[in-house]
Amino acid sequence: MIEVRAGGLDDPRVVALLMHHLETARAHTAAGSAHALDLSGLKTPDIHFFSAWDGATLLGTGALKRLSTEHGDALGEVKSMHTAEAARRRGIGSKLLEHIIVVARAEGLKRLSLETGSWDYFKPARDLYARHGFEVCAPFGDYVPDRNSVFMTRVLRD
Repeated sequence: MIEVRAGGLDDPRVVALLMHHLETARAHTAAGSAHALDLSGLKTPDIHFFSAWDGATLLGTGALKRLSTEHGDALGEVKSMHTAEAARRRGIGSKLLEHIIVVARAEGLKRLSLETGSWDYFKPARDLYARHGFEVCAPFGDYVPDRNSVFMTRVLRD
């Protein structure tokens, strides 16, 4: 049974998966275009971090970052979504994303956005987000247009 838990950034298994996430994201992205957060970036007060588990087995990670209000809407950003390779194609990404959406709604956020890569390596992630109602959008927050990035957003409804 898949369980999504808050926290886990002090667990060495989580740290190892996040390091793998950073390494692979950077290896599949042009220099200067990788926006994955490192461990210290995930430990800030504006971040809710989550890990997915099957018993003692770590399956994946994801985070919700609260952004400033734009155009009267409270905004959030999906960060650090990564499924362990051995757990892929089992719905772990969907489970984490659905959990993040529930938490975002509970926090009163009206919109969730994200940045992911434009390279083929990131196509499964883009497909996951599209299945969950995210649509391609312009850069948001501090992001700037970048041919190596795809920006997506979703309005949260009650």
